[in-house]
Order: sequence, then C-alpha cells, then structure tokens
Amino acid sequence: MVTHKVAVIAGDGIGPEVLAEGKKVLEKVAELDGTFQFDFTDFPWGCEYYLKNGRMMAEDGIEQLSKFDAIFLGAVGYPGVPDHISLWDLLLIIRKKFDQYVNLRPVKLLKGAPCPLKDVKREDIDMMFVRENSEGEYAGSGSWLFPGKPNEVVIQDGVFSRVGCERIIRYAYELARKEKKTLTSISKGNALNYSMVFWDQIFKEVGEEYPDVETHSLLVDAASMFMVKDPKRFQIVVTSNLFGDILTDLGAAISGGMGLAAGANLNPERKFPSMFEPIHGSAPDIAGQGKANPLATVWSASQMLDFFGHPEWAARLIDIIEEMLVEKAVLTPDLGGTAKTNQVGDEVVRKLAEKK
Repeated sequence: MVTHKVAVIAGDGIGPEVLAEGKKVLEKVAELDGTFQFDFTDFPWGCEYYLKNGRMMAEDGIEQLSKFDAIFLGAVGYPGVPDHISLWDLLLIIRKKFDQYVNLRPVKLLKGAPCPLKDVKREDIDMMFVRENSEGEYAGSGSWLFPGKPNEVVIQDGVFSRVGCERIIRYAYELARKEKKTLTSISKGNALNYSMVFWDQIFKEVGEEYPDVETHSLLVDAASMFMVKDPKRFQIVVTSNLFGDILTDLGAAISGGMGLAAGANLNPERKFPSMFEPIHGSAPDIAGQGKANPLATVWSASQMLDFFGHPEWAARLIDIIEEMLVEKAVLTPDLGGTAKTNQVGDEVVRKLAEKK
C-alpha cells in the first residue's frame, strides 16, 4: 500500500476547523480506495505559536517539512500579528524554500454555485490560473531608507528572471496543449517598461515552440474588466505573482465566493513537497463558531489527490461539491445554508461512501 506523508499546518482562525474536514475527507477516500493511505503529521505553527515563541514556525521548520510528500495548509493571519510577518515567516518562506513556483488556482463556476454576474452561463466561467509563485513583486527585494525622517524612501523591487518567467510560461503552454485550450498571458507592459516588457517577450519566445496553442495577451486592467463582462474568453491564464493573486480573488468573487476558492503551490519536479490550501484566509471574525465553509478545503484536497495520481477521486470530490451546491441541503451560511462546518464535512464523507 502506498503511503502519502502529509504535513498539516492548520494555522490560524478558521484554519483548524476547515483542515479537520479536509483530513476527514481524505481519510475516507483512502479507506474507500484501499490502495493508498495518508500519514498526517500536525504542526502547531501560526500566529498563536508566534505570540508564544517569537516566530511563526520552528527554527528547523523547513528541514522538518522537507521529509513530507505534501503540505496541507489551513490559513495564516490573526489580529495582533502584523500581516507581513504572518505571511513572510510561514507561507511565503515555504513557497520559496521548496521552489513551489507554480500556483494553480481554478476559477470555475460549479453547478449550483452563486454568481453575481448577470446572464452568465455556468460553462462561461471555467478558467485555470497559472500564477508565478516564486519571484515577481513578492520577491521581497527592496530598501527602506531614512525611516522616520522627512526624506524617508521605500523601494519595492519586482524581480523577474529569465529562468523564473520561462518555466512558469512553459508550464502554462504545456497545460494548454494538454487540455487543448487557449492560453492568455496577462501583464502590464505599457506601464512597467522593464519587468512586463520582459515577460511579454518571453511569452512570445516560448510560444514559438507551441504553434498549436491559440494565445492571447491582455493588460491586467483590461483582463479585470473582461473577467466580469466576458469571462468565457479565458481558459488557461498565465500571469505574474501579484496580478495572479489579485485576479484569482476576483475570480473567486464571480464563481461562488471565497468559500469555494482553492489553490495548489507546486514544485513540478517533485524535488520538494508541494502545498495545498484554501485561499479564503483565516476569517478571525467567524473563527470557532462553526460557520466556516470547508468546501474550498475539500477542493484543495481534490488538487492534492490529483497531484498524488488519483484523478478519479479528485474528480469525484468536485462532483460531490456540485451535488451539495445544487441540493442546498447541507451548506454553511455564506452559501445560504444553516449547516455547521463539521456537518458539511460529514455530508461529503457520506456522499463518498454512497457513490462507492
């Protein structure tokens, strides 16, 4: 029997609540399949750990995590800890140390999911964002000069390497070719006259190797408009770290809300563990109340199953989410229901067993 070793960092706010349901669902899948199992190891890292220990994770945290096949992350961030500390000292350091340079975020309107856009069919919103996840505007490069003085200056650099741009763009081309879909690159070359011109140039260069892939290029402001006015024009989308972060939150808003938003941080070469997470944040205002929607976590569990080579189970979880959205019987308040977080997880498990 194959054992998938998974490090679990439930984190802050609603993270422990939704991660508990994600683990429950994955364990049920493994039980039903019978050919693989999960070995979960929980780590108490996050903002509470920071307030006690002065750091977001153990000093040898990266070394500990390197022994796992994947990481399952709940949420990071809580009042009392500055956001740049909670993000940079846990989530971003994991992404960078493990070279998780591909961030995959599906923007797909599932059956039964609410959509704020008028006259949009379900099949009109079906995108996969391939976000550069290791450098760009989140490289952490810059300077803070003369702090507190009248001539105070802050410089935040965007770092775009040829290696970094080529590998993410090539990944997106390969995905578009494999799935026979169009590929759209989103940049801002008219204003960012170095980084985004460079990005556009590499997109064109790599594209010469993929003449079979239909491509489009859009400025980020135009892309934002078209995601709302004409979302069906997008299939596979490749973009930089910052633009990908912003646009996928917009994508979540038009495809059911943050409670259905999942993301995978991949090291495609599998030299290091990849990380899977719901992207809704820690939502401290509803933490501990059983109101958190675990379906984004179930979706990220689906991405993990796909990564581990179990695509049929991955697809089954998405089917179950759709069934629940259509039936509307067991949903959390953000989707118009009255169910508790654990009840939604129990319903996913029940439907898994029923389908078997």
